[in-house]
Amino acid sequence: MNTRGDYAHPEPVAAATVAVVTPPPVVDLPRDSAVSWGAILAGAIAAAALSLILVILGVGLGLSSVSPWSFEGVTAETFGWSSIAWLTFTAIAASGLGGYLAGRLRTKWSNIHGDETYFRDTAHGFVSWAVATLLTAALLTSAIGGILGAGAKVAGATAGAAASTAGGIAAAGAGSAAMGNDQGDVQYWVDSLFRASPTAAQPAPPAGPVDPAAPPAPPANGAVPPPRPMPGADRRPDSREVRTEVNRIIVNSLKSDTMDPADTQYLGQLVAAQTGMSQAEAQARVTDVQTRLRAALDNAKEQAKQAADDARKATAYAALWLFITLLIGAFIASLSATWGGRRRDL
Repeated sequence: MNTRGDYAHPEPVAAATVAVVTPPPVVDLPRDSAVSWGAILAGAIAAAALSLILVILGVGLGLSSVSPWSFEGVTAETFGWSSIAWLTFTAIAASGLGGYLAGRLRTKWSNIHGDETYFRDTAHGFVSWAVATLLTAALLTSAIGGILGAGAKVAGATAGAAASTAGGIAAAGAGSAAMGNDQGDVQYWVDSLFRASPTAAQPAPPAGPVDPAAPPAPPANGAVPPPRPMPGADRRPDSREVRTEVNRIIVNSLKSDTMDPADTQYLGQLVAAQTGMSQAEAQARVTDVQTRLRAALDNAKEQAKQAADDARKATAYAALWLFITLLIGAFIASLSATWGGRRRDL
């Protein structure tokens, strides 16, 4: 019996091996910006500059095609359609250039879907068009304001004139009459009242010089002659004072539909005294002048209303066509940007 415990020595056990996996450090790759502002500003500036050049060229061509002389130059309708066509061409050319540069000069995007690239290029073209439109508006503020505001100003002015033509003439005539101005607005009609009638009886000229100190000649039929008037007793009113008064009467009559019968009769007396006409003929002249004056005022009102309506239509058409032209420019800029972006990614 083995008392020392002779047992078989066991095999040595190998040490356990533990594999430690260390993940690599995560490094964030630089992300490309979705908006390339440098490309957008470059396209906008190019579009604004081209728009300015083409507008100036169009103004020169337009002014050279019109003429104030009759039978020379193009008609107003032709000029209007030509202006619309040139503005449309300007919008297409400038927006196309700006959109193409915005798409071609932008940074190259990686690891994005094709639809996202198409959307970003379209947005670049649209933003470039928007910036170019604002720049062009800032450069051409006076020109655009003149085109769009002239019609509205003329329409408002002529409409106001049409509503107060009679009142304005009346006020101007009253002011000129008060200052004794012979060039009043109704002075022509006052002059027409006092025109000498070719049928009026003219006083016979004296046979020779009359001595004021000589006694009056006895009448042929033996009747007692009338007493000689005192010096200054037969002085008639000054012609300028009479015309000023008539001016005021006519101006006041324009505030109503018809002239007061008492004023008509009084004017007839003044006309008869100044022209040698009979009272009936003088009143008939007053009535005729009043009728022609009111007809002239009505004609002026109609012309003012027609001018206001024409200005309103021209302004409306200009605004609508400018709106359509801007929409065309936005579409062309977006489409050109996608084309430029595809060329950039080749």
